[in-house]
Amino acid sequence: MLRQRVVREAGKEVSSLPTVKCTEKRSIRNTKTLPEKCPMPMRNVFGFELRDLTSWSRFVRLLFRPTDPASLGVTRALFGLLMVLDIPEERGLSDADVKWGDPNECRFPLFNVLRPLPLEWMCVIYLVMWIGAIGMMLGLRFRLSCVAFVLPYWYILLLDKSVWNNHSYLYGLVSILLLGSHAHHFWSLDGARNRAPKNAHVPLWNYTILRYQFFILYFIAGLKKLDSEWLGGYSMTNLSKHWVFEPFRLILTPDQIDYWIIHLGGFFLDLTVGFWLFFDLTRPYAMFFCASFHLMNSRMFAIGMFPYVCLATMPVFCNADWPRTFQRWVEERLKWFSCLPVRNMRFPWRSDIPLQKASCCIYPRSGNGKKGKDQEEGPPLSLKHHLIAALLVTHMGLQVFLPYSHFITKGYNNWTNGLYGYSWDMMVHSWDTILVVVKIVDKNTGTEHFLDPEAWVQTDRWTKHADMAVQYVSCVGERVKEAAKSTSLGIDSKKAKMDNLSSLAVHVDVWSSLNGRFQQRIFDPRTDILAVADQWSPFKPVPWVMPLLDDKPSPNEKGSGWRRGRMKELIAEVHSWSPYSDVLFVADFPGLVLENYLNSDFGNVTLTVLAGQVVFEVRSPSTSLEDTESTHHQTKFLQKNQNDGPSEYAFLKNITLNTGDSILVPTSTFHYVYTISSNPSFYMYSYINKTRESLGLDDENVLEERRAEDASFLEEAQFRVSNFLRALGLVGNSILKLLYSVPMMRRVRVG
Repeated sequence: MLRQRVVREAGKEVSSLPTVKCTEKRSIRNTKTLPEKCPMPMRNVFGFELRDLTSWSRFVRLLFRPTDPASLGVTRALFGLLMVLDIPEERGLSDADVKWGDPNECRFPLFNVLRPLPLEWMCVIYLVMWIGAIGMMLGLRFRLSCVAFVLPYWYILLLDKSVWNNHSYLYGLVSILLLGSHAHHFWSLDGARNRAPKNAHVPLWNYTILRYQFFILYFIAGLKKLDSEWLGGYSMTNLSKHWVFEPFRLILTPDQIDYWIIHLGGFFLDLTVGFWLFFDLTRPYAMFFCASFHLMNSRMFAIGMFPYVCLATMPVFCNADWPRTFQRWVEERLKWFSCLPVRNMRFPWRSDIPLQKASCCIYPRSGNGKKGKDQEEGPPLSLKHHLIAALLVTHMGLQVFLPYSHFITKGYNNWTNGLYGYSWDMMVHSWDTILVVVKIVDKNTGTEHFLDPEAWVQTDRWTKHADMAVQYVSCVGERVKEAAKSTSLGIDSKKAKMDNLSSLAVHVDVWSSLNGRFQQRIFDPRTDILAVADQWSPFKPVPWVMPLLDDKPSPNEKGSGWRRGRMKELIAEVHSWSPYSDVLFVADFPGLVLENYLNSDFGNVTLTVLAGQVVFEVRSPSTSLEDTESTHHQTKFLQKNQNDGPSEYAFLKNITLNTGDSILVPTSTFHYVYTISSNPSFYMYSYINKTRESLGLDDENVLEERRAEDASFLEEAQFRVSNFLRALGLVGNSILKLLYSVPMMRRVRVG
């Protein structure tokens, strides 16, 4: 990262580093001339010498060595352009009316003191950020533009942690690093207007810190993939069906692609590509694989500008003067066309314009006085130099520490460690949530009310994180109190003492699967989260988060876990029955009960106990016997310990099931599964998807539909243009409201 390359001035090659010559010394013994060990090979490979790291002052001087600004200026312009495109999309300007327009919406800020402004002012904040991104791109009023982008960006990011991801965090970091850099010394309107040094050197640390930041992005992501979930091939399943992997399907099976290409290939790429990008010999190959990786991600995942930001910043690892080299190459080719007056064109970034000195750099002395240390190292260091170097080292240390700081922020730990967004654990964990129950209980009367989990919220991220569940439940309590005062919810506001919410209890039951495990509860449904909300602390573990169950029926059992062994066999068996048959795996804790309702879209629903002991109960009979009919091979497989026919079980009120037992489950009614064993129970539902069967949608049809849904580049461009225009409309309407009190029309979520 501390790499310094040869720069070119007016067609001549001039190194901005002090010239180091190999000297000769004679051996007194045999008078042979022996070359002294020359440090140049180390400089050629790493860009610096070992002695540059032997003291703090030499290290600081190394950071401030003059460097060509060309690559940094191009990176700044491309990053600014991508942020201009990102603001209407992933930052949410085009949907600001939906996101920020409802004052009753439940919010998830990092700090509860943060509150969104009214819609019209939020649009103004977006406008300021947008103008800042444009200024960064053009290099116009660069410092002011960076501030105009950074402050609104971090305000909006901290205002809603439910949308956090690693690349949003990355954009915020890069924008801060650019704010402190001198990226406007090249390819900028500030330089063209003489508001900044034009085509002038920048300190080496401007490159070093950006290279380090993206190195950390890749390297820590690789270290996070040392997790057994990723190396075991559980994190990203069924991606091999995407069209980007069609060339691999010529020689590999889908399972081999999922494991060898996606999991192991992704692991080795993230872990090593930062090193390969650093060295001249390996950089072309690294850039090829890295570019292929990001282009594939851009088609597979809805991750906004992230792949393109990584593509735009890859050249920062190249020689700092690569844009000049590329421009000379283009100019040589254009000379073939005599009609183009290329030689007469004068741009501020022309390759034949000499680089200017800049006061932000430290130049080695070249006076005629006595040669020595002072002449070689240059003028004395100022407090500013030391402070900047200390800030850079601090940032580097934080970037290594924060991804592993979850032992401090224990309140954010659940099945995974910490908030998703600053740990670089990208794609390591995949969630599949099938059921969210929010139950509000009037403790005075015992009356239960069930709330739509999408009420007052636009995301389900809160269902996976205890800190956000606390925020949501607290918000729900306030909203219910307000609603009870104005409408009839079956809650007596006088008896319930709604002013302090002391008579309300809110229980949340979330069923989810992590990386293909059994579906299980995330939170203890017996806990009144509203009552314990004040006890939550970012530094203390959350006691009502249920532990992630082991991948084996019991921790002491030997052999492969459920996912690698038995689950695959059962899935293959069930799928062999019919193109429309499927299976759902469920696990539960002792003493808890699963209350489940199956509608008539499912047929031949059978519950089979795989481990543990449960009690199955139906409190009302099924209205139809058609769903209890079973084919012979299903009955043989799922009822191997039962002698009676499957229809006998449709109306049983209560039955105990042990490992290996099964029972047919009626639809259009509630049933209950109690775990009575001392260890967690593991069971599965097998069923026929009657909706897919009636529509004739087998797996191949669904795959073709998904391929057809993949947006083409033209459709993606049209979508971005639509977002851009809608964003302009919202900004214009907000200004009209602020200036002339014109009401703003806003959209609302439906369904």
